Amino acid sequence: MPAGRTGPRLRIGIISAGRVGAVLGAALTRAQHRVVAVSAVSESSQERAERMLPGTAVLPPDQVAEQADLVLLAVPDDALAGLVRGLTATGSLRAGQIVVHTSGAHGVDVLEAAASAGVLMLAMHPAMTFTGRDEDVQRLADACMTVTATPGDDAGWSVGEALALELGMEPVRVDEEARPLYHAALTHGANHVITLVNESSEMLRAAGVDVPDRVLAPLLSASLDNSLRLGDRAITGPVVRGDAGTVRAHLAAIAASGPAALAGYRELARRTAERAERSGLLGPDGAAEVRAALDEETA
Repeated sequence: MPAGRTGPRLRIGIISAGRVGAVLGAALTRAQHRVVAVSAVSESSQERAERMLPGTAVLPPDQVAEQADLVLLAVPDDALAGLVRGLTATGSLRAGQIVVHTSGAHGVDVLEAAASAGVLMLAMHPAMTFTGRDEDVQRLADACMTVTATPGDDAGWSVGEALALELGMEPVRVDEEARPLYHAALTHGANHVITLVNESSEMLRAAGVDVPDRVLAPLLSASLDNSLRLGDRAITGPVVRGDAGTVRAHLAAIAASGPAALAGYRELARRTAERAERSGLLGPDGAAEVRAALDEETA
């Protein structure tokens, strides 16, 4: 920060104003930083920038980077490396800048092209799902921010953790080589549960339940709480009881009403049986009966 400078501590440039970028920009503004420019190509991104970052200049990515002390790259995973190469080739990055990307799938290696410019490189992934609306800013306060810096770069780790704390988030260190597994865990837990919940809602509607969300909400909330506190001991239902007949009835009902969900039910029931048996909740005989039911052809 230049000597004698007052007011916001960092000038933030955001590429681009997607759901994550716009929300983090609003949160950084709340933390007394200043978003000086943002890139927004699609109509939805432009609307989001105007709503969540009012008065912020909308500029091409290279001009956004040139104006910023901290360049926040909030682009899709596969676009990240090419964007960094482009910003470096156009001389848009300079020594002393902080370049942060928000991809959960990548660490700092994807920013390597920018190393020659003398920037401080960080991977900071908010462990939260985003809608791109104002309520996301509030939810950040309950979320963790995973931070990855270059190995041995103590300053980088410290800057990343400080930024997370300024956003009201809990910083969690994840090493470079662990990022793919970390991201797989979040994807499996968060993204796939949405598919599971939506398929459950469709089954309830097919069963004549007009308000599936009202039926599912307390059940799913209790299941999530129990699983986080108790692990496999929280497993309930016909699989852990060894009720193979009930499992067969489920398979037949799903096949008749929504067969697209059948494969998912079978695989998750198998995994549930494995975990229940391994943790001592389901005996070998019960586990064998459940597996036999799951392996049968369903009419």
